[in-house]
Amino acid sequence: MIAIALYLILGLAAGVLSGLIGIGGGVLIVPALVFLFKMSQHQAQGTTLAMLVPPIGILAAWTYYNHGYVDIKVAGFLAVGFFIGGLIGAKFATALSSQVLEKVFGVALLLIALKMIWGK
Repeated sequence: MIAIALYLILGLAAGVLSGLIGIGGGVLIVPALVFLFKMSQHQAQGTTLAMLVPPIGILAAWTYYNHGYVDIKVAGFLAVGFFIGGLIGAKFATALSSQVLEKVFGVALLLIALKMIWGK
């Protein structure tokens, strides 16, 4: 039950970031699944693609699924959080000036890049 809540929160956070600064959820979700949930890089990417299946990622997700790299339940919980979080992030973003939004975007990408470079 705790894992479900954590996946929903991760999806929500990714949705907020996506709505706020227009980045794909994978920028947050893939590293979180690898570092926090100890998935392999392949599992994290496959599961994230499965989360996006309804709108765009069906062929890529299907390829990962066929290789055993998709956790359908996790993808579903992430998608629910992402759906709600995207709305929240978009509401925040539209209230910010372009200058502030550019800075938020830059800081988010920098923090993610540093985490990916320096690892665990």
